[in-house]
Amino acid sequence: MPDDKKEDDEKEASADAPSVNSTAASLLGFLHDGPRTGWDLAATAERVIGPFWSLTRSQIYRELAAMSVSGLVCPGPAGRRRSRPYTLTEAGRRAFARWVAEGPGEATMRLPLLLFVVLGKYVPPDQLADVLRRQREHQVELLAGYRDLHGALRAEYPDPRLLAVLDYGISVTRTTIRWIDRLPPELVAPTDTTGRPPTSGEPT
Repeated sequence: MPDDKKEDDEKEASADAPSVNSTAASLLGFLHDGPRTGWDLAATAERVIGPFWSLTRSQIYRELAAMSVSGLVCPGPAGRRRSRPYTLTEAGRRAFARWVAEGPGEATMRLPLLLFVVLGKYVPPDQLADVLRRQREHQVELLAGYRDLHGALRAEYPDPRLLAVLDYGISVTRTTIRWIDRLPPELVAPTDTTGRPPTSGEPT
């Protein structure tokens, strides 16, 4: 079969596949590596996409149940502790291929910190300042964690895709820290009359 005919057939098959959301697509992606239980998928998701894609165990099992009904995954026999391995089906591969072909779509921005600052006029000044201080501390911790993980992956599992995503996380946390440091004094230290900056330590 000529390559262009084969490619057209694959595109047609993908177009006929059911559309899946990003959470389901992530599970289908992981199942390309072989059968996994819900617990295995939760552990993989936490390790690989946890820093940027929130996924609970209940969501995972809910998606697996729905995809099982749709024929995208095939549940195996229950094993220890009633754990059940799931296998990717051909329909699941086509659904994942369709998700890939459609692309990630436009980013949906839901940042609680920015919402909190926008609504800050309705928040007591000292409370807003305390939230911003704690948020900065959290970002510093995230930055340290991302860098440690980046170093570990470079040494043990230098997957350029994972490293690129971690680089993004490092850039975002650095930017957030700098953004908080540049906020007007009346937001970060409304009762501070010393003139000293309310935060310390520059991101590196």
